[in-house]
Amino acid sequence: MQTTSHILMIRPVDFKFNEQTAGDNKFQVASEQADVQQQALVEFDGFVNVLRANGVDVTVVNDTLQPETPDSIFPNNWVSFHEDGSVFLYPMHSPNRRQERRKDIIDELGKTFEVGHLTDLSFFEQQHLFLEGTGSMVLDRTNKIAYACLSIRTDKEVLENFAMLSGYEVVTFQAVDESNFPIYHTNVMMCIGEKFAVVCLDSIKYTEDKIAVLESFKATKKTVIDISFEQMNHFAGNMLEVKNKDGESLLVMSEQALKALHGTQLTALSTFSKIVTAPIYTIEQNGGGSARCMLAEIHLPLK
Repeated sequence: MQTTSHILMIRPVDFKFNEQTAGDNKFQVASEQADVQQQALVEFDGFVNVLRANGVDVTVVNDTLQPETPDSIFPNNWVSFHEDGSVFLYPMHSPNRRQERRKDIIDELGKTFEVGHLTDLSFFEQQHLFLEGTGSMVLDRTNKIAYACLSIRTDKEVLENFAMLSGYEVVTFQAVDESNFPIYHTNVMMCIGEKFAVVCLDSIKYTEDKIAVLESFKATKKTVIDISFEQMNHFAGNMLEVKNKDGESLLVMSEQALKALHGTQLTALSTFSKIVTAPIYTIEQNGGGSARCMLAEIHLPLK
């Protein structure tokens, strides 16, 4: 199944601009406001409330003050959960993000869900090779295809290791912003839904890569919704399809992303899903990630 109604979210206690990630994340800009953590908490709680009001089962885990993990609000980078009960842990580029991996969270989920084999790929950090979960990879779970733009945070060797262990096929490409700077995570320029794909095709650097991606979408019967660089910069690619407890498809995105989309795009997306949004401007600006980054899908079987 491509979608789930079970989501893990990490409630921040010390959210702030992370100097360690800013070098290659051009979506990340330090704000001058003094109450970043306080405002991020308001946005986080509001987002959780919106999801729950729409019938999504959200497991909220509180972050801890120690160790210092300013980006803990983005758990999809360190862990992924799969239908067969498998759990993957990922190698992270920034040292302070490596502290986000918490076995106690997996143990807690094990009280409700069937947790099977745990594969820990974090040893690749010793080789300075990284793969930051479903930030680095956008998964077509139904067809077992991992789409990935290669970058300092998304290494081909680790990607191929994940593919071998998980049974996924890999579609890789180079992606850049309008100034030709590499895009740090695939999930800011692409979203895969059950029946659609949102993608910034202009960001795919090489024609042969673009053709390969489009051919894969065609083979898997995805309706393609192309977004511009400007829309991508407003996080219109950083969305996630989930479902609620009644099985209704929901497309979750930020308020900023929604405002960036135009009428025909929204009409197309609305044929597949109910659009659900929340204002998370402080999180987006200081963290350089948006709604999708905050959601770790729990595809594990229920006990």
